[in-house]
Amino acid sequence: MATVRFQNHSCELIAGESVLDGLLRHGVAVPHACKAGSCGSCLMRAAEGEAPAAAQAGLKDSWKARGYFLACQCQPDRDLAVAEVGGDARVAAIIASLERLSPDVLLVRLLCEGGFAFRAGQYVTLVREDNLARSYSIANLPGDGRAGEGTIVELHVRLIPDGRMSGWLAGRARPGTRVHLLGPSGECFYVPGREEQPIVLAGAGTGLAPLYGILRDALAAGHRGEIHLFHGAVRPAGLYLSGELLRMAAANENFRYTPAVLSSDEPGPFEVGPIDRILTGRLPKLEGWRGFVCGDPGLVRSLRKTLFLSGMSMRDIYSDSFQPAV
Repeated sequence: MATVRFQNHSCELIAGESVLDGLLRHGVAVPHACKAGSCGSCLMRAAEGEAPAAAQAGLKDSWKARGYFLACQCQPDRDLAVAEVGGDARVAAIIASLERLSPDVLLVRLLCEGGFAFRAGQYVTLVREDNLARSYSIANLPGDGRAGEGTIVELHVRLIPDGRMSGWLAGRARPGTRVHLLGPSGECFYVPGREEQPIVLAGAGTGLAPLYGILRDALAAGHRGEIHLFHGAVRPAGLYLSGELLRMAAANENFRYTPAVLSSDEPGPFEVGPIDRILTGRLPKLEGWRGFVCGDPGLVRSLRKTLFLSGMSMRDIYSDSFQPAV
């Protein structure tokens, strides 16, 4: 069996065990969340030895070259010395402000210490001082913020009952609290070009965060094709930022906003029903379109299938999904 060394700890992995699980079994505090290789929270660096290629799937080439890997996906067949990631993947930040966007969505505004390059729609991993980590999509544009203020990153955090990170942000964190960010990661962002190509954005809950950023990025870049945003929620109260999105739709002729809820006791300015059914009812043929879908893994799979069956090429469908963690 392979032996993993980290700081002053050494542990022998059992058959089929990942580096993350082995370290956790030995009581080592390692940032992690989904354990499925999708959030990036458990990013580590191979200091001696090489991580298997499977543990580097989806990482940037520059990170692979530095020996970065996902600890939850790493099952080495030989001894490995590992270390925390360096400053090129981890940046210090402070909480600039905290604001409720709805009863269960919190806007977390972070001020990065030093440069931090990202694209609206990518995601970062927020790491607390005790190494608790959770991943969230970036909702703002790189240029947001006042002149001389520094790099601002805005996150939409869903408040989960008994959630360790979201509960801390909503109850105990304060402006000025220090945190770290890992990333950015993800391929769900707007790329300039093909300005006439129509775009559909679809997601539910805080899956709106990256879609909102992508929408703003596309409009700022002068995208001329139609842009349709479908945002779903269980109840009307979950349709946060609806006023802002309606104002954006009124100000941009090529943008259409369709809010949807699964159920409602009263009629309102929204559709009622599953978001994929509402999308196909409005846009039954999507050949030649570009699509972005975000949210929990089940919804992302459903929406990707919906877009594909409506004629969209798989190479034009971009998505990031997240496994909820408390």
